[in-house]
Amino acid sequence: MIYGYARVSSVGQNLDVQFKQLQDYGCGKIFKEKVSGRTRERKELQAMLASASEGDTIVVPKLDRLARSTRDALTIIDDLNKRKIALVILNMGGDVVNTATAIGKLLITVLSGIAEFEADMTKERQTEGIAEAKLRGVYKGRPKKYTGKHSGLNHAIDLFVNRNTNKYTVKQICEITKIGRSTLYRELQERGLQEAVI
Repeated sequence: MIYGYARVSSVGQNLDVQFKQLQDYGCGKIFKEKVSGRTRERKELQAMLASASEGDTIVVPKLDRLARSTRDALTIIDDLNKRKIALVILNMGGDVVNTATAIGKLLITVLSGIAEFEADMTKERQTEGIAEAKLRGVYKGRPKKYTGKHSGLNHAIDLFVNRNTNKYTVKQICEITKIGRSTLYRELQERGLQEAVI
């Protein structure tokens, strides 16, 4: 069996291109998810790894779709090798790489280290930029999406505080007002209405 795995980091990103690449390769079953690659504890990744068995092949469009750290990439690859499952990366510097070959194993080790290095450098640059902006007094953090004047947020708080009367669940309130649960709870705390959460 040939399994495919497609991943993007955020809900707003699209999986269509990766999905088509995996279909074109001949994947019989494709697992896909929208979640950060920083951890291996991803539902669809774990489901795919559990489904694969000896003689199967796992295909990913790029190595960073599978893992963003050297340790995770090598752990996954080592586990697949022990279980006699091949890993194929469709685009590794423009070439297809198969870990079932010696050169494939070597290339994966080197390039997974580079992927982690690039991710760390991006994070380091971002941290330095934030520190510099704070020194100049121009960094204010993520802008607040909702203010106290936002009618939807005020409506959500009113519905939440009066749940005993209106019988709405938190889920229903969030659906009606289009306000996220965490935003609602955070605003309740900021307004000193923590007891309403209990």
